[in-house]
Amino acid sequence: MILTSLSDQPRHGYALLRDIEALSGGRVRMSTGTLFGAIRRLLENGWIQPVDLDDTSRDKQGYGLTPAGRRQLQSEIERMKYLTKAATARLKARRT
Repeated sequence: MILTSLSDQPRHGYALLRDIEALSGGRVRMSTGTLFGAIRRLLENGWIQPVDLDDTSRDKQGYGLTPAGRRQLQSEIERMKYLTKAATARLKARRT
């Protein structure tokens, strides 16, 4: 969800929390601890990077998607498509 949120523009932590909740239709509500633990791992993997944001009202760290992060997001999308297709086929098979 973090990679998806960052796919259209960089965001800081609080904006990520709000956008992820909106993207998920309220189904995903992350705590700040969970978010920043995930951000740390995404930074370590090179999938996101720190960026400067225009909003300088506070010391907010912005994050943006790297090319590797965009490839990882595309890979996740393909994985989810495959799983959805497999689950749909399995459900159809059980109905017959």
